[in-house]
Amino acid sequence: MRFIFLFLLLCSPLLYAALPPIQLATTFRDDIIIDNYWVSEKLDGVRAYWDGKHLFSRKGNQFQAPKWFTKGFPTAPFDGELWLGRNKFELVSGIVRTKNGTKQAWKQITFMIFDLPSSPKNFTERLITMQRLIDESDSHYIKIIKQEKIATHQALQLKLNEIIKLGGEGLMLHHIDAYYQVKRSQNLMKLKRYDGAEAVVVAHIAGKGKYLGMMGSLEVKTDDNIIFKIGTGFSDKERANPPKIGDTISFQYIGKTKNGVPRFASFLRIRSDI
Repeated sequence: MRFIFLFLLLCSPLLYAALPPIQLATTFRDDIIIDNYWVSEKLDGVRAYWDGKHLFSRKGNQFQAPKWFTKGFPTAPFDGELWLGRNKFELVSGIVRTKNGTKQAWKQITFMIFDLPSSPKNFTERLITMQRLIDESDSHYIKIIKQEKIATHQALQLKLNEIIKLGGEGLMLHHIDAYYQVKRSQNLMKLKRYDGAEAVVVAHIAGKGKYLGMMGSLEVKTDDNIIFKIGTGFSDKERANPPKIGDTISFQYIGKTKNGVPRFASFLRIRSDI
């Protein structure tokens, strides 16, 4: 009986879900011809993959979306974001990751799609197909993210300023002729005022002065084994109850030192989805 239990445990799709075949973005490069790219807002939502029947996180965990939420979704796979609005990441994350949470809260959410992973067409052609599929759908909960063409780098920066002023996170640039690739693609770029990354908390550094008795900074480790401290971006509440050792956090920074250490790193949030 014990061996049967271990076999079921190891084979359980709930515990060992496959990673969805998604494409990841690279950081913006200023040596590109802007006119060769479609530009859209970078939404601060929860990444989601629709396989034609269910919604999954980028780590392969199934979202417990109500059946009425996905009713009418096209059967084609979609890549997108579960989105509630600007500056509402924590709220939408809390809704979609709570298995026994209120289903009514899902009525606030929209699945904003930006790609069609299974299509062999280039991105411009995929946009046409996506729009057709959305037009044919009778669902109110799935929409396509607006894509536009911008002619110059100056106009791109003006657009970035506009989005940030409205509370947005940044922009995404997708090459007009790019094919969907299940990897980090040079043809898909993110442009933000700050760079963003994740790291694992490895230690707490005690605070001094006004932060005596609280956390002063976190010592964190990135995926490429860079260890450094983050001491800004925390509220007093977060300093009194800081992220736990082993938690993955998001932070923003402005460039890196010659040794690869993020400069001016500032805490953003705990990543419950990683």
